[in-house]
Amino acid sequence: MTTFGKGCHLHLIDGSAFIFRAFHALPPLTRKSDGLPIGAVAGFCNMIFKMVEDNKGPDAPTHVAVVFDKGSHTFRNDMYDLYKANRDEMPEDLRPQIPLTRRATEAFNIACKELEGYEADDIIATLACQARDAGGRVTIISSDKDLMQLVGDGVEMLDAMKNKRIDRDGVFEKFGVFPDRVVDVQALAGDSVDNVPGAPGIGIKTAALLINEFGSLEELLDRAGEIKQPKRRETLIEKREQIELSKRLVQLDCDTPLDFTLDDLEVRTPDSETLMAFLAEMEFRTLTRRVAETLGVEAPAIPEATAQPEAADSAAPEMPEFDKAVYDSVRDTAALESWIAAIRERGYVAVDTETTGLNEMTAELVGISLCVEPGHACYVPLAHKDGASDDLFGSDALLEGQIPLQQALDLLKPVLEDDSILKIGQNMKYDAKIFARYGVEVAPIDDTMLMSYAMHGGEHGHGMDTLSERYLGHTPIPIKPLLGSGKSAITFDRVPLDQAVTYAAEDADITLRLWQIFKPQLHRARVTTVYETLERPLVPVLKQMEMHGIRVDRDTLSRMSNAFAQKMAGLEHEIHQLAGEEFNVGSPKQLGEILFDRMGLPGGKRGKTGAYATGVDVLEDLATEHDLPARVLDWRQLSKLKSTYTDALQTHINAETGRVHTSYSIAGANTGRLASTDPNLQNIPVRTEEGRRIREAFVAAPGNVLVSLDYSQIELRILAHVADIAELKQAFADGLDIHALTASEMFDVPLDQMTPEIRRRAKAINFGVIYGISGFGLARNLRIPRAEAQGFIDRYFERFPGIKTYMDDTIAFAKEHGFVKTLFGRVIHTPEINAKGPHAGFARRAAINAPIQGTAADVIRRAMIRMPEAIDGMPAKMLLQVHDELLFEVAEDAAEDTIARAKTVMESAADPAVKLAVPLIVDAGQGANWAEAH
Repeated sequence: MTTFGKGCHLHLIDGSAFIFRAFHALPPLTRKSDGLPIGAVAGFCNMIFKMVEDNKGPDAPTHVAVVFDKGSHTFRNDMYDLYKANRDEMPEDLRPQIPLTRRATEAFNIACKELEGYEADDIIATLACQARDAGGRVTIISSDKDLMQLVGDGVEMLDAMKNKRIDRDGVFEKFGVFPDRVVDVQALAGDSVDNVPGAPGIGIKTAALLINEFGSLEELLDRAGEIKQPKRRETLIEKREQIELSKRLVQLDCDTPLDFTLDDLEVRTPDSETLMAFLAEMEFRTLTRRVAETLGVEAPAIPEATAQPEAADSAAPEMPEFDKAVYDSVRDTAALESWIAAIRERGYVAVDTETTGLNEMTAELVGISLCVEPGHACYVPLAHKDGASDDLFGSDALLEGQIPLQQALDLLKPVLEDDSILKIGQNMKYDAKIFARYGVEVAPIDDTMLMSYAMHGGEHGHGMDTLSERYLGHTPIPIKPLLGSGKSAITFDRVPLDQAVTYAAEDADITLRLWQIFKPQLHRARVTTVYETLERPLVPVLKQMEMHGIRVDRDTLSRMSNAFAQKMAGLEHEIHQLAGEEFNVGSPKQLGEILFDRMGLPGGKRGKTGAYATGVDVLEDLATEHDLPARVLDWRQLSKLKSTYTDALQTHINAETGRVHTSYSIAGANTGRLASTDPNLQNIPVRTEEGRRIREAFVAAPGNVLVSLDYSQIELRILAHVADIAELKQAFADGLDIHALTASEMFDVPLDQMTPEIRRRAKAINFGVIYGISGFGLARNLRIPRAEAQGFIDRYFERFPGIKTYMDDTIAFAKEHGFVKTLFGRVIHTPEINAKGPHAGFARRAAINAPIQGTAADVIRRAMIRMPEAIDGMPAKMLLQVHDELLFEVAEDAAEDTIARAKTVMESAADPAVKLAVPLIVDAGQGANWAEAH
């Protein structure tokens, strides 16, 4: 045995990273003889064998170890119970493969190390420090950024996937600081993957600037008062303990108590009989043959009947490193036709558009990027401007050497509309709308954003940067440095062409790589049906709705703005009278002084700035005791309606169409609910008269009416089904007023003596229970004492005990599995379900509500997807979806027919996938404007 010392070279392989890389890179693979999942084992063995073969010669390691994580609970969880709480639950088909990768390591006769209570990174850190102190060299084979704090003084990293070595300069390129300050930057920036909180609002770049300026995290925190930016200064002061905790979480432990020494890691030649037996047992024919040739032995026979297909023992389709990718600039028709031929031969293409802005209804097409194989993509510039000018923005003349836009579209249109060629995009709805405005209807499509959403809803974001970093280990080229910011910002058509080509082509390249990873995983995650029936087919439906838009009357909005202003003035006068003096109602500071200093109301709490907190929650509590905070809430509501809707909506009216074109985010909410943006038309209040009046401004075109179809109490109906509440199911079957029934049951009031106020309280309780509302929350909603509100909830659970049982069962399921499901199979992950402290209540309420709200969202998605066919050929267009409501614009004489067809689709939307125990009922209305129709 060689004593480790000067001249020795230690290789430390991050085994867990190898496993997950192999698992995500390969499609689901099973051993033919018994169906055992072995895809990750196959990829892992290939990667280990490659490392062994690639590291021979004078620089070969003298010592080597593969280091694994053992269990999920470590000493960091004892410091912070939410550490890595948002990590994915281990896929079921990976779990049985974990011990097999340990056996594989041992079969290659390589030291296999793990330690309970510590992460693999801590073992690697301890071994690296020991080897460095002994005078040896260390190569850490991993791309994990957490290990970069170890680089330097004879320690380097090797990203085996990219064959890229990372030294001190490489660390600086990644973090903006050298290795000795990496933990300081990580402590500030936090880590969403590991759930390290960090300092809110401070990212890697800002953290590096601060650490370089102050020298260390400790010095920065001690001198935080010197920071000029107020928000950043307050964050560093208020979140100091959280930041210091974050540093302890990201700091690797170089004193991990190991039960072995460096000498135990000496390189050993594998025992050919042991290794051959293991590979044959796994049925890896190709790898068995390759290893046998290397060892100079005869490969054991593997019966064809049980042999794994050749693809099983090769790692995923080899993806070239990004720094070796080839990105072409296509500037003539011959080159474009060559790409089109390659697309037709391949049968699919990743496509992306570059435009002059983010508004699909006004942005102009600048160029198109295409990719048919990882590492080789192109960009077709179409409308880049000549930058040769003294003017900041350059000339308006088109840059020479571009294919004329219409000519390029004429060439691409047959391919983009060909049903036999799959078009792959990231957020494909945006690109489809851009193409549609130029006369190209892109179909069929696949969308990597929606694939991620179907598999990982609730776990992480689904934007390209997030997905690329998480699944490809690559940070995409950022757009901001290309476009600039503020007054000097430019549009993409002004970006220098060489930079535009690299940026745009990389987007298509990333998209194709993500698709190759995600497509086979849909089946593994058991969400293929969700993606194929609820996500992908919704794209063309929303595209058409958004492009139709809805007509808005500017004069009506203007009159409402004036009326709101007058009413706000009246409320201000009333507030001043209640206060006994005049003050700026819109000033939280002045309001706090009036409420707590002048009037002496209870509950006043000062913040760091010395001002009292006067948020909605504070005012809603006070409103149960005094009229002034209630009137301030009314004033704020009007102010929001005026600024957010009656004023702002006027700026969103498209000059060409005279309509407002909202954009729906399919992957915006964890539960499957659509989110409306630019402008948000889903949050227009309907509980107040003023909020309802805003809908009067949404009007039908001459000769048409607006038709509204709205699911009646759909979430309560789903609750009755999933919680199996006999009384509620019977009530819905009998067509009773469920809120009046609840009021009668709760308050012992006969139905014929029901008052609107009692019914309103019951309605608040009905819907509040679905959202897991507390007595505190219900008291706010009804503006009643908390004890009275809690009494309502207690009586509700006494009357309907099945609801409490459902809640308890759902929370238990979420804690065990890390997710909940809708009736249609949508998986909604609950990463914080086991959290403690202030997050715990929210996480539990979200888990309770998700199957109900998610199922309701799935129902209306199914209805929307079926609707175009149902109203095909009719003078009707579907315009908006607002939670449980669909809004149509219909020719006056076709309104009744449209209502009949749409109701049929909506009321049968759950069939045949789910047989609900209660009927779905849709209320319909029509009118010249949205308010009349609803």
